[in-house]
Amino acid sequence: MNQMHGIIFSYEKKTGLRELIEHRIHGSIPFAGDYRVVDFMLSNMVNAGVRDVGVIMHGKCQSLLDHLGSGKSWDLSRNYGGLTLLPAFAYAEHREGGGQFRGKLEALGCVRDYLWSIRQDYVVLCDSDLVINIPLDDVLQRHITAGADITAVCTSVLGGRDDVYFKLDENSRIIDTAYDLFAPSGYRCLQIFVMKTSLLQQLVDECMAHNQYSFQHHVLQDRVQALYLNAYVWDGYAAHIGTVQDYYQRSMELLRGDVRAELFCPERPVYAKENGSASTYIDPTGECTTSLIADGCDIQGRVKHCVVFRGVKIEQGADVENCILFKGTVVKKGAILRHVITDKHVVISENRTLMGAEDYPMVIGRDTVV
Repeated sequence: MNQMHGIIFSYEKKTGLRELIEHRIHGSIPFAGDYRVVDFMLSNMVNAGVRDVGVIMHGKCQSLLDHLGSGKSWDLSRNYGGLTLLPAFAYAEHREGGGQFRGKLEALGCVRDYLWSIRQDYVVLCDSDLVINIPLDDVLQRHITAGADITAVCTSVLGGRDDVYFKLDENSRIIDTAYDLFAPSGYRCLQIFVMKTSLLQQLVDECMAHNQYSFQHHVLQDRVQALYLNAYVWDGYAAHIGTVQDYYQRSMELLRGDVRAELFCPERPVYAKENGSASTYIDPTGECTTSLIADGCDIQGRVKHCVVFRGVKIEQGADVENCILFKGTVVKKGAILRHVITDKHVVISENRTLMGAEDYPMVIGRDTVV
């Protein structure tokens, strides 16, 4: 299906991700041993037949630029169309707020020329910090069948008070939008929207002309009577990565077979940047149980209930449990780790003991020697 164009938003937000976004923006956070968070939405689009994708980014986006490259890993490397990276560095020069976008409409207004070059009749908007495997082609067909102006993907699984919530009528039409709720209720918005390209262009022009920048406020709320807003309810696996606790909990969920089976289903594969790492070596005298281990690791100590990325080395006598170790981490002999997240190329020295908690894991920043 070549009716849909993809736009992914990946820029700095006010979140509790702490050290995890010190050197990167949300979409490039490593996840599941061999992926970045943005890989999931990109794969959803490719699996639905989307062949042109624009990624709007701002902030510390070098890591994301390096990861996405030409888009070859997602079959989006083309002479015309394909993957287009839209780092709006010049944006800070003519807006207040240190270059921060106030909302999605403002971000789209910054790349207005790109919007008017879209060839497809429909466009899907989404965030880069959502881990989900959803049939976007089915979302589009439901949108067309319903005759809606905008279709928003939502879930009955409640989240936090900072999320956006919908109230639906008996026909799945959105009749109210609310956020900053003290007691969340209704259907939580997953920030995936499908609409006609012409409508998006019209909304961007109208809203920018009236200093309206927020999609959820100035479109979903203010235009709820003027537009037919339809809901596509998805109650499968969906995880927004907004805090360190979110990241840790969602990573640990991957150790469950049912979660992995739903997120990495064979009919909709998740694509990632290729790597040429050798197979992982697990020493016969060591121990590795109930863990997710990427290629290229050298495990000689004890590893239990962990997510381990490529190139990690755990020496003999080291004891690691309930941890997430990013690429290139080295845990030396005698070290003990519990509920710890190490960023890339961290070295844990001999006989160190680091203890976090399940509801407040310890995060070690990139290139740190402890």
